Amino acid sequence: MSGSADALKRFEVENNIKEVDPDSIFKFDKKEYNQFLNTRPWAKDPHYFKYVKISAIALLKMVMHARSGGKLEVMGLLMGKVENNTMIVMDSFALPVEGTETRVNAQSEANEYMVEYLTLITQTGRLENALGWYHSHPGYGCWLSGIDVSTQMVNQQYSEPWLGIVIDPTRTISAGKVEIGAFRTYPQGYKPPNEGPSDYQSIPLSKIEDFGVHCKQYYPLDISYFKSSLDSQILDKLWNKYWVNTLSSSPIFTNRDYITGQISDLSEKLEQAESTISQTRSGTNLANKKDESQLGRISRDSSKLTIEQVQGIISQVMKNMIFNECKSTTTTN
Repeated sequence: MSGSADALKRFEVENNIKEVDPDSIFKFDKKEYNQFLNTRPWAKDPHYFKYVKISAIALLKMVMHARSGGKLEVMGLLMGKVENNTMIVMDSFALPVEGTETRVNAQSEANEYMVEYLTLITQTGRLENALGWYHSHPGYGCWLSGIDVSTQMVNQQYSEPWLGIVIDPTRTISAGKVEIGAFRTYPQGYKPPNEGPSDYQSIPLSKIEDFGVHCKQYYPLDISYFKSSLDSQILDKLWNKYWVNTLSSSPIFTNRDYITGQISDLSEKLEQAESTISQTRSGTNLANKKDESQLGRISRDSSKLTIEQVQGIISQVMKNMIFNECKSTTTTN
């Protein structure tokens, strides 16, 4: 299936997936690893872990799971190891949890499933440990809510080293590139140094307060992706399933509720900006700069939404040309 192979290549390019030597990435010395864990360098430096490497297989499994949840949040576990200040996610698996549109919590059934899975995977010879958790934020970006921060803090207290990953399947469908973030929380009471501006992301008006209250309690890690020659067969099988789902769906129709919500959110933000500008029109230059910044963010959100819709239309036109016009041409001939 050449179309599937080409799409996989595009996916790898868009997400900058690099091929690595399997010996370097899969090598695992349990004794040496335990010695490193016993030193607990992250306890002395709350910002110790700075990088995350995610295997292409783990990435694809997380995206497929997140997409299967639709508007509901889903949750899963990460398997992997750490090397110095880098956390390496080798694999991931879904947990049978009940989610809502705004939160997801693991119940006793999920905990039992997790323990059994980890026991069985050890029996197969896999030596990696549980390294963290992932969950989805359908349509509202990759960041940690108040509940997420509490969950991550508890796990970092008792299950270190521990990583939290958030995926937005809705924005992934719209943009093509995987919308993902990897985070760790600071210890309670720790005040992080003032950092430069982080990468901008659009936050719905209804979530801005939750985002703002907790955004200084955690930090993002730099993410990169890898694959090895040993992964190729599994990756191809996973991709074929993902590719069929992608072909049979349209970003415009699949995300119509998300698009409507984004337009409504932009409208509310414009109304808020208009109200703020009218109140501060006679104010200082500082207020004017704040107004411009607010309008600038709205403009960026509007441009991003427009680009996503154009990409969705192009995708739909291409599918129509491939599956409908080619078929009618063949019939005519």
